[in-house]
Amino acid sequence: MRFPLHDETTAPDAARPALEATRKNFGMIPNLERVMASAPALLQGYSQTWDLFDETSLTPVERQVVYLSANYENDCTYCVPWHSLLARKAKMPEEILEALRSGAALPDARLEALRGFTRSLIANRGKISRAERQAFFDAGYSEAQALEVVLGLAVKLMSNYTNSIAGTPLDEAVQKLAWKKPTVPMRAP
Repeated sequence: MRFPLHDETTAPDAARPALEATRKNFGMIPNLERVMASAPALLQGYSQTWDLFDETSLTPVERQVVYLSANYENDCTYCVPWHSLLARKAKMPEEILEALRSGAALPDARLEALRGFTRSLIANRGKISRAERQAFFDAGYSEAQALEVVLGLAVKLMSNYTNSIAGTPLDEAVQKLAWKKPTVPMRAP
């Protein structure tokens, strides 16, 4: 493997405090952080940005909608299982979680507006239409929350792209939530 899975004993010195903090706060070091440890600045930026997103006005369920929507759009087979677990811990209704994992519309209009806004930002590289932006505001979200979604997407850019280039192996802790983006299979001739 070109991208080693570091721990506190093998990581560069600058990454060790972040790995130690992850183990202390999370009870383990997920493989994503183990990979990121090869680039201490990335690991530190990811950890700090993650913490900042937790301080936004978005609820824990709304934050997971942003994360899972980005994971789905970026086809991150590593992050969807982890955020499925975190969504359950945030008490996300199971039907919302399953819709996010399958790419279906959410049965909650407000959360669907958040999902649509998030997906549109990704698909259009931030250049969304006025109508898409207005639909987000009409669902009761604020200008500050629109910008907070951008912060959540920054977190996902770091993790989704890292997993894509490194082929980060899924941790045993979330194997039962393994995910593959659903697609329509080709028909036989």
